[in-house]
Amino acid sequence: MTQGAGQGPEVERTAVLRDFRVPAYVNDTGPYGHSTHPGDVVPADEEAYPEGYTPTEQDLPVIHHGDELQAAVDPAARAVDGPGPLFVVGDVHGYLDELTSALQEKGLVDAAGNWCAGTARLWFLGDFTDRGPDGIGVIDLVMRLSAEAAAAGGYCKALMGNHELLLLGAKRFGDTPVNSGAGTATFQAAWLLNGGQKTDMDRLQDHHLQWMARLDAVEEVDGHLLVHSDTTAYLDYGDSIEAVNDTVRETLTRNDADEVWDLFRKLTKRFSFRDEGGAGHVRSLLDTYGGTRIVHGHSPIPYLLGEVGSEDDEDESGPVVEGPHVYADGLAIAMDGGVTMAGKLLVQQLPLDM
Repeated sequence: MTQGAGQGPEVERTAVLRDFRVPAYVNDTGPYGHSTHPGDVVPADEEAYPEGYTPTEQDLPVIHHGDELQAAVDPAARAVDGPGPLFVVGDVHGYLDELTSALQEKGLVDAAGNWCAGTARLWFLGDFTDRGPDGIGVIDLVMRLSAEAAAAGGYCKALMGNHELLLLGAKRFGDTPVNSGAGTATFQAAWLLNGGQKTDMDRLQDHHLQWMARLDAVEEVDGHLLVHSDTTAYLDYGDSIEAVNDTVRETLTRNDADEVWDLFRKLTKRFSFRDEGGAGHVRSLLDTYGGTRIVHGHSPIPYLLGEVGSEDDEDESGPVVEGPHVYADGLAIAMDGGVTMAGKLLVQQLPLDM
């Protein structure tokens, strides 16, 4: 696998980066004897966090409805009875071409990349940028599709991923030290270590930042509880969907670097649903926020299955991901197909049969 700019060993080790380490379960050989996804780097103070915590590698977008996004609404579209089919998209991480192809394959956009799915409903689960070549292009596409889908009587919406928080933090706070509990940590350093692309930062504009900062963290649609991260950390931010989303937005509005950092590191925890007791953790979220199944991104399916590829493999096809991974007694659906590790960018219609 080819690493993007700002990843892995290519990152210059300055004083600001010295207090970062690779957690034991994502070291050079990985938990299954293979090298792991580049960029899973945690601040040194995270010893107190449970095994499985790791700031993931990509977080970004949100939508701003500027004049350029306004589209004429077709009155006939509003006359259609009932909502259209529901689709979800896993982590994109800047892979614009792969995203466009996957949306075309599902009949959601046409050959020109324009919405053609009428009243269909489309949810992105977060992590639009970092590692891949065109994160800002991905955000721009999602913002445009949101306007086009609304005009057709459907919708295109997005959740807050940990990489959105990371990009927002890097832009807002840069090299400002944050309270990591030990040593020096900064959003800029974490963003670079986790696959931040200079081209994305150079093209990042105010309307991208505003869109990202307004994204919801949790939603429930047709019995599906949609979140980005496979963690119970959402419970720390409220006992209802509305409370969680309000708390996240208020945290970003206060613009306190330490608060945003704490939010970022909590929403980068992972694997809460995978191991023993995982189904119970899923139920704790479902009991609190509603729904009968959780649908999440964040943790690549090859990690969840223990099929992490190696950069030294002679077979360069990458891990085989055919579709979403249903696990935790059928209560959780994982949607990150591992596009950054030559896996697959997943777009899936729900419900998904077991």
